[in-house]
Amino acid sequence: MKIIILGAGQVGASVANNLASEANDITVVDQDADLLRELQDRLDLGTVQGHAAHPEVLMRAGAEDADLILAVTNSDETNMVACQVAYSLFHTPTKIARVRALGFTKYPQLFSPEAMPIDVLISPEQLVTGYIMRLIENPGALQVLDFAGGRVRLVAVRAYYGGPLVGNELRTLYEHMPNIEARVAAIYRQGRAIQPEGDTIIEADDEVFFIAAKENIRAVMSELRRLDKPFKRLIFAGGGNIGTRLAHALERDYQVKLIERDRRQAQKVAEELTKTIVLHGDVADEDLLMEENIEGTDMFCAVTNDDEANILSAMLAKRLGARKVMALINRAAYVDMVQSGPIDIAISPQQATIGSLLTHVRRGDVVMVHSLRRGAAEAIEAVAHGDPSSSKVVGRAIEDIKLPKGTNIGAVVRGDSVLIAHHDTVIESEDHVILFLVDKRQIPEVERLFQVGITFL
Repeated sequence: MKIIILGAGQVGASVANNLASEANDITVVDQDADLLRELQDRLDLGTVQGHAAHPEVLMRAGAEDADLILAVTNSDETNMVACQVAYSLFHTPTKIARVRALGFTKYPQLFSPEAMPIDVLISPEQLVTGYIMRLIENPGALQVLDFAGGRVRLVAVRAYYGGPLVGNELRTLYEHMPNIEARVAAIYRQGRAIQPEGDTIIEADDEVFFIAAKENIRAVMSELRRLDKPFKRLIFAGGGNIGTRLAHALERDYQVKLIERDRRQAQKVAEELTKTIVLHGDVADEDLLMEENIEGTDMFCAVTNDDEANILSAMLAKRLGARKVMALINRAAYVDMVQSGPIDIAISPQQATIGSLLTHVRRGDVVMVHSLRRGAAEAIEAVAHGDPSSSKVVGRAIEDIKLPKGTNIGAVVRGDSVLIAHHDTVIESEDHVILFLVDKRQIPEVERLFQVGITFL
């Protein structure tokens, strides 16, 4: 696939990194020559220096025969105009734009073929907000990812001593919960992937990914660790887009406080929210945190625009007694560094965003992609089409499907029914199949499995 990425910042570089290893023809456009040089030194791709929305620049990048344009510069306006130019001059089939400002996104009628021809609108803030909300709804989870409109979830948890399943074979999970369907999709032990089999013994500190229907998540988690009490008291550090969205979405069901250091922004946020207590102050001010009863807080979540402020304030909140702490961290090097320390969950906006972008790049009918473990693994929702003569999956039991090594089918969604995968589950046409890939280099093989042969009409 020929892809043009507009913007070599953190999101653009992250997407390029994910796609360059998958035999795509990629060109990155940016005005910063140093960023482009750095990317070209690391990855096999082309670069063009210039303004992303200028027709001549897009022409030099090869827009005339591009399959997809991905506009992720730091300017919403540039991204929108670039998609308009790609549509009007080059008839580019798929145009994806990152648009962050609520002033644009709250008017969906702007983004239609008759107005602004953008096929897919991506708002990182909205994606990150949803990601954090799912973690707050499921205390103790490291990751919670939705498939099939939220009916099926893939959840990552760390197994602790005291969990009924720890020290036992995996098959006992199904014996303990005969009426609850769940499937362990992957186990990571000291960073290494282990293929889950019935006789695999779960050890303390294993990172376990399991798939279950939304209503069964807590029951499965209770087998791997002591269940955390539901959160009640939340403190958000940072009153920007993400902090305000989170407070707005959660203030009806939780006791929410929000700390913002800019007085004018704090005033603005206070006027927008109804139940949230908005505090003007420094998110890393020990006295302020103590005054606001940090030791009685269930979740402290730092979502300012400053990685260092997020890391320091989350570490301080943990030391002062907050039950759980999360920090939003843009720089990948920081994410890996802090995840094993006092910060319970490091949230990477790039990881939360990349899945939405990959959904439109994957071949075959792929409707959802989640990038996992810093992009090394992937979970995808693919739709099976065709019949037994034209498809490599339709009409076959899971045990008869030639899946690449390290790939598991976790669940099948058929209409409104969620079927947790068993070896004898037979895939039918139009089933949504949820797969976990330990190694994302197997993606092309999985894509080929779900492509329909020429005999299917």
